[in-house]
Amino acid sequence: MNNQKIELNGEMICTGKAKGEALVTTEAISFNGGVDNLTGIVTEAGHELEGINVAGKILVFPTGKGSTGGSYKIYDMAERGLAPLAFVQIEPEPVTVIGAIIGKIPVVAEFDSNPIDTISTGDLVEVDAEKGKVIVTKSSVENV
Repeated sequence: MNNQKIELNGEMICTGKAKGEALVTTEAISFNGGVDNLTGIVTEAGHELEGINVAGKILVFPTGKGSTGGSYKIYDMAERGLAPLAFVQIEPEPVTVIGAIIGKIPVVAEFDSNPIDTISTGDLVEVDAEKGKVIVTKSSVENV
């Protein structure tokens, strides 16, 4: 079976490299009250990822939202081993960027094309923030 690889080009926001399974949402995420920092589970009522654990995933999302307490929650999740491995964002904003910096989470954003249109939950994603590159290996099972 031939796995299709797609390369996305963006800008390094926070340095680092990561490889893992994608978790994709079209909705902004609040890490202060929307994600339980003690479990990694999205708790925001009505969010499309409600009940799903972000720990150990490459989190693909448009942007963050909420108060600055979210930066510390991201850091706390990283210290507990419950944070996403990397953030792939359309638009970086201060809360998630500061959390990623202090939590040592790679972030790539501001892509040449919308990563949410290309990456699906379950795809294998390699993030090389220094190069602003995201390599996507499409999973063999696509949503129909």
